[in-house]
Amino acid sequence: MSASKQELRVLRGLYLVTPNWDDTQRLLDVTESALAAGVSLLQYRHKTANIELRYAQASALQSLCKKYAVPFIINDFVNLSLQLNADGVHVGGSDVSVAQARASLGADKIVGASCYGDLGLAHLAQLQGASYMAFGGFYPSAVKQYPVTTCPSIVDAANAQLTLPQVVIGGMTVDLARPLVARGAHMVAAISSVYNANKPAQVVKDFIALFQ
Repeated sequence: MSASKQELRVLRGLYLVTPNWDDTQRLLDVTESALAAGVSLLQYRHKTANIELRYAQASALQSLCKKYAVPFIINDFVNLSLQLNADGVHVGGSDVSVAQARASLGADKIVGASCYGDLGLAHLAQLQGASYMAFGGFYPSAVKQYPVTTCPSIVDAANAQLTLPQVVIGGMTVDLARPLVARGAHMVAAISSVYNANKPAQVVKDFIALFQ
């Protein structure tokens, strides 16, 4: 199974991922500013939230995404995605497999897969029905603590060998993302560069400009 034509249209541009903020109103305010500026996809990711906070934040973010017609997916928690009827889920190496997520969510949902710097994982993700493959980290990240081992050439190799859209992640700023987009990355995932910016909407527009 490969990404549908509809998914291929969606999966291009800025892929915004939320930070571990407990302040829901602050989270919503910055997210809405970013969505209004043209985010293509939003992932709710909060690794330390309790069940009640996670549900409340995800529900509120989903409502915002519907307002701006932006697909909304949830990191890791397949059951929460099912509960909210979200647009999909993103799974990492320690989460359920792509195949399990796809079986739970069905054929029409977005299932993203972290492939780090491993083309083998990307091949497996495509085989199991992923909608996109995410590579990284390419640069040091303030949020995700992983070794910076991903070589930019993986973008070229993935485009040559696979048909899935690819997302690049890890310390992404507009300037650092530029050469990866030039190599053919379909989406740039960003957290801190947007959420910690003085003018989040402008940063979003600057990211979007990389794809134009």
